[in-house]
Amino acid sequence: MLNNRPFRPRRSCMAVPGSSDKMIKKAQGLPADQIFLDLEDSVAPIAKPAARATIVEALNHGDWTGKTRVVRVNDADTVWAHEDVLEIVRGAGANLDCIMLPKVEKVAHIHWLDILLTQVEREQGLPEGGIGIEAQIEGPAGLSEIEEIATATARTETLIFGPGDFMAAMKMPALTIGAPGSSGFDPFDTVLMTIAMTARKHGLQAIDGPYALIRDTDGYRAASERAAAYGFDGKWVLHPGQLDTANEVFAPTQEDYDKAELILEAYAHYTSEAGGGRGAVMLGDEMIDEASRKLAVPTAERGRVFGMQRTTRFEPGA
Repeated sequence: MLNNRPFRPRRSCMAVPGSSDKMIKKAQGLPADQIFLDLEDSVAPIAKPAARATIVEALNHGDWTGKTRVVRVNDADTVWAHEDVLEIVRGAGANLDCIMLPKVEKVAHIHWLDILLTQVEREQGLPEGGIGIEAQIEGPAGLSEIEEIATATARTETLIFGPGDFMAAMKMPALTIGAPGSSGFDPFDTVLMTIAMTARKHGLQAIDGPYALIRDTDGYRAASERAAAYGFDGKWVLHPGQLDTANEVFAPTQEDYDKAELILEAYAHYTSEAGGGRGAVMLGDEMIDEASRKLAVPTAERGRVFGMQRTTRFEPGA
């Protein structure tokens, strides 16, 4: 089943505590693709009810131009989750793109949120199915049901890796979120590949979670490049200092974008009657064929989404 939700750029997904009016206001002026206003881990239990009202006010009256607007509610098994969804959607459903659900450990969690969203959308006269779902995979149980989670509802837009809770659940010998230690191998390899493969299979986006060492710019870049190498679409940002790196790493370089467009243009020409109807040709020093075209499509499409401009053009016979 391929997902037909609208595509939203998510190179940088910035976490903002829903209890901090100051940080929410600052986030509106930052170059993040997505802002998620958090009701979960970054908000103390005693502050959660008041944070809901703060988020509703910010969604309705803040300037979120060009940004995907998301709220992370508390996980489905907590005492707060139900009221989180009700208050946020009733108060600001018309100004909300997605609900992020953390700690999705079983498909029933997604079914619960899907049904509740449908009920509140009907109650409020909102478009049914308009609010998307972002599912955060944070433990071995969720990973083992990821196929069912990904296909539970057409609302789902992203699968997100939550490294902190995952590391804790797996009892990994590490103390920093997103940095699994220096054991000489990457214990996240299988997890990242599984999430990426499932997302691609069903037309979803794959998003990597946080890197808590906010001043370690080299470490954040390395973690971002690792996720990008698996085909992830973006990564969480915990601090404005991480934004430029995320936006850079999860977009094509100018060189790669130009090459992708050249491959598509050249292949279209050479396979046409005017180009001789050939299926395999040389483009510079590289042979291109149908497989090359398929490889070029995602890079070209991503560059177009981000408004990149070509600096080269294909010239037949050149």
